[in-house]
Amino acid sequence: MRNCNLIELVTRVLIVLALGWAVAGCQSQTNSASAREQARQDQRVTPISAAKHVAAARAAALTGDQKAVQQNVQSMANDMLHDAHIPDASRPINREAARAAVQPLAGVRSVVWIDHDNLLVMVGGAQYRNMDMVDRACDALAPLGDTMGVVVNVQDVTATTSQGADAVSRNCQLPQGQRAFMQRRRQIDALDPATRRVFEAQQSSSAH
Repeated sequence: MRNCNLIELVTRVLIVLALGWAVAGCQSQTNSASAREQARQDQRVTPISAAKHVAAARAAALTGDQKAVQQNVQSMANDMLHDAHIPDASRPINREAARAAVQPLAGVRSVVWIDHDNLLVMVGGAQYRNMDMVDRACDALAPLGDTMGVVVNVQDVTATTSQGADAVSRNCQLPQGQRAFMQRRRQIDALDPATRRVFEAQQSSSAH
């Protein structure tokens, strides 16, 4: 009886928290035609998903299946962490395994970690410097752990212009421009804005 009361209390707390997250996330953007982009924008915790987890946890509690209870509670907690943009510290991605997974992708010249969060993928050609390459790299990383903690940066090593040498970057699980909790933005561009202006001015002068 005490166990059932505890489960009841836990499920009520989870419902309240889930509804709070759902309301907070109801203003997510929906103007993208891309299914992958939409998936990155959508909230995982909704009243429906919360109800499913709670119902499953309660059913498991009634039958004494503590493992199933814990799995459902943990699943909801993981979804809430995702919606809060917090990486799962229990599922870090091994750096060497990540490099090995991305290196074989078509167009990739080399792969290096430039800090704890940023993976730099250097490609050979402008046709590979795009968000599709970011998606492919993230897909390769997904089986290794939680990709919320990873920002993939794609840079063309064959570029002949300053703009072409700039990196295309995105967190694996978030829309472009967003970062995970406490994940700092890193300047990856080959040239800082001031140096680029000088470079472009020199190019313009030599063209005349």
